[in-house]
Amino acid sequence: MSPSAIGQWLDLFMMIALCTLIMTGIPVVFILTGTAVVFAGLGILFGAFDAFLLGALAQRVFGTMTSEVLIAIPLFIFMGMMLEKSKIAPELLEAMGRLFGPLRGGLAVSVTLVGALLAASTGIVGATVVTMGLIALPAMMRNRYQPEFSCGTICAAGTLGQIIPPSTVMVILGEVLAAAYQQAQLAQGKFSVETISVGQLFAGAMIPGLMLAGLYILYQVALCWWKPEIGPAMRREEAERLPASALARALLPPIALIVCVLGSILGGIATPTEAAAVGAVGATLLAGLRLGGGPAWPIHGAALSALGLVALGSLFDMRIGREAPPLPDLLAMWAALPLALMLAYGIAVSLRRAFGGGVLGGVSHSTMSVTAMIFATLIGATLFSLVFRGLGGDDMIRAFLEMIPGGKYGALFVVMLIVFILGFPLDFVEIVIIVVPIVGPVLLQMGIDPIWFGVLLALNLQTSFLTPPLGPTLFYLQGVLPKGVTARQVYRGVTPFVILQLLGLLLVVLFPGLATWLPEVIFK
Repeated sequence: MSPSAIGQWLDLFMMIALCTLIMTGIPVVFILTGTAVVFAGLGILFGAFDAFLLGALAQRVFGTMTSEVLIAIPLFIFMGMMLEKSKIAPELLEAMGRLFGPLRGGLAVSVTLVGALLAASTGIVGATVVTMGLIALPAMMRNRYQPEFSCGTICAAGTLGQIIPPSTVMVILGEVLAAAYQQAQLAQGKFSVETISVGQLFAGAMIPGLMLAGLYILYQVALCWWKPEIGPAMRREEAERLPASALARALLPPIALIVCVLGSILGGIATPTEAAAVGAVGATLLAGLRLGGGPAWPIHGAALSALGLVALGSLFDMRIGREAPPLPDLLAMWAALPLALMLAYGIAVSLRRAFGGGVLGGVSHSTMSVTAMIFATLIGATLFSLVFRGLGGDDMIRAFLEMIPGGKYGALFVVMLIVFILGFPLDFVEIVIIVVPIVGPVLLQMGIDPIWFGVLLALNLQTSFLTPPLGPTLFYLQGVLPKGVTARQVYRGVTPFVILQLLGLLLVVLFPGLATWLPEVIFK
């Protein structure tokens, strides 16, 4: 048997081993690394793998470590964890509940809106679903909401972070998809390659994400007006209106933070990494304001100083080191100095309050743990992909997809079906890191639009995470269910939202412009 034929068999067994070991529950990073090492050794033994290729691993790992885009990951995670652990989320949910509570289904609408904001800021489905389950589910049950409807609403709201930017998972998807797109163009003989950015993927996901949230809300409002007993209005004693000042204090800061982060990316003012830094600083200031323990003027002064610095940076050339900057630029630099000092002082005050309140330690630990998991998986997937390609896996995948009836759309359907099934045992990050580098270049060579493919992938995985009986979101919620609520009720409640997910996915398939129009307009 020739070395190429041996390589194809090893590739096949490599994929079978990966899928089998994933079901055992062993951490994916160990499975990826161990499988790659074992099959690389077998390939070298049978002459089907060139050991020289392993020398490229160090360069690829270094490229991962120095990627400017991936620096946004720990910053976005820090932002989401700070908003969660500083108890800004419960305050936001209570305010939204008071705002919509007097309406039938108002609490469900509030949960959807707050879940979208929290999920977009953390990008971690498990953390969002558990947080919403602990905060919102008791309130909904106390107001006589049907358990099935309540559980379905919380599960659906928690998964919105897979598609609504800005989120950590979209940053990873954008980076991996950009690499796959470049490989596809190089394979086609195009050496002047086009690139896609995380900002373009954010823009592509915006309309489908908002459309999906809108479908949820329309269903909730319509169902509760048709059957009031499913989601009645809040009781009069609990629906007491908040003062306008308290409502604004709870709603405006976190919403403004999300808008500033996303708006700076879509408006071309900042890169995703710079916007993530703004989000981390903004979440720290909000935590300092929420935790209190002193006057509020340092926080307000820091926020105003940050706005002033952005205005100066957009109006003047603030680059230092020039030999003879014009007088207006020089004056702007001196004006930025006290603003920067005020911002630094506000951040220091906020960090001190977060540390004193026992928040900063937990946020730092969670950020480090999640970031380490993501980057370890990235490195393991890099080694796996390197060995898989070295054994001739690209040719095998290409031949398999090209033989599927229906051309590129038939191949896309099969890939989406595989990804949907993988969504049961694996997390979004793991699937993106493992699957996209393998099948992405082949699909993109067939003419699939990369932004459209990325949005479809996010919607598909979101649907998989919700689908009974193996959807991970359902297991997350079952861990915090109150007494009297069963897993069967969770499955029944989430089924209508799965149907809405499929409807949203179908709309994006039939009308690709839902995903491609906004990036074309903004990044033309």
